Amino acid sequence: MLDLDQWLAKPSMRVAYRRESDTTPDRLWEASRQVRLNDARRLGRLVRWRIPDLAPDLTFDEMFRAPPFIVLDEAQDEGRALVSGLVGRIWTLRRDYPRLTDPEEFRTWSTSGTARVLFANWIQDGANGRAALASEVRVEAIGAQGRIGVAAVRPLVSAFGNLVASDGIAAAVRLAEQR
Repeated sequence: MLDLDQWLAKPSMRVAYRRESDTTPDRLWEASRQVRLNDARRLGRLVRWRIPDLAPDLTFDEMFRAPPFIVLDEAQDEGRALVSGLVGRIWTLRRDYPRLTDPEEFRTWSTSGTARVLFANWIQDGANGRAALASEVRVEAIGAQGRIGVAAVRPLVSAFGNLVASDGIAAAVRLAEQR
């Protein structure tokens, strides 16, 4: 199990999904790393709307490893995990995401009127020898303006958060099970 609390212990918003597959953990992880934005149709369009100039054939794995994201951890769970983060005013249309230079900067980010957002994807052991792909997003609002901003995006997360499971994770499981 990943220790996400070391990065963001008290989120003001948390969304988690998990889906089991009949494939091996390695195969499921490799498939998850190959899912492209255009493979997750609605989720991919939503991501590209929020972060313009992303190519439709970019993988989620590549996206989470490049600015405005920063890789926080990928060594846990036998190499089958990726924890990334970003900071900024996630509720604006200006795409105000400051560039972080190292994971410690994410951990200590405290600029009032912004948010820290953690994205974690990893493989878990499922029931009866199956593998499961898990995904969790945590958001921490910083300061009064940050809390107002995060409250403004909460309805969008409620409305579209399930796309992580129905588009993103489902695409990874389909790809893994086709092999």
